[in-house]
Amino acid sequence: MRKDELKKITIAIDGPAASGKSTTAKLVAHKLGYLHIDTGAMYRAVTLKALDEKIDLTDKKGIVQLAQTCTIRLEVTDGTTKVFLDGTEVTKRIRTQLVSRSVSTVSSYVGVRDVMVHDQQKMAAAGGIVLEGRDIGTVVLPNAELKIFLTASVEERARRRKKDLALVGIEANQDDLVKEIEARDQKDSTREASPLRKAQDAIEVDTSNLTIEEQVDFILGHAKEIILGKEKL
Repeated sequence: MRKDELKKITIAIDGPAASGKSTTAKLVAHKLGYLHIDTGAMYRAVTLKALDEKIDLTDKKGIVQLAQTCTIRLEVTDGTTKVFLDGTEVTKRIRTQLVSRSVSTVSSYVGVRDVMVHDQQKMAAAGGIVLEGRDIGTVVLPNAELKIFLTASVEERARRRKKDLALVGIEANQDDLVKEIEARDQKDSTREASPLRKAQDAIEVDTSNLTIEEQVDFILGHAKEIILGKEKL
């Protein structure tokens, strides 16, 4: 049976900042022929727009209105996800340190999350999708057939973030990144709206000493077991 003829499932991948979610989710989706949705990129796009328009990030009402009126589109080309904000590509701009430092505040607002979650659930309705973020298994896709929670040490996550920033021409200090990630973890885990937490039925994977290939193979193994189980029903 061809890959496109198999029953399609929904995969939720959660975890803290720089735990390897995006790269892993992208490769898992590619291997399965699924659509990959980087939900964090959507929140980053709203944050970028707020910064560009010089809206005070503590202006909850203004930020929520911004989320309700802007248009965010994710487009996958040759395995690469490009992010468009109101028709303009912002793939690299949403990865700056300023956006990284600001996105936790924007994503903590219930109104913003309501808009994003609604859009994400619409994207996932037909299955055959890999969504990654911080509240996918608990809020966005609580009925996902496979839930993964990726973790890694703060030091390893800072090293990965430094490497990713270097790829887009941004030099960053390792110690500063450790502090930023620790602050991000604190904000994400204690926010009122959809805090970062592991779903009860999620499989936790510590990626500190795993290669990307090992992470992908682990998730694919579990995904294929579920898919083949469905084929037998």
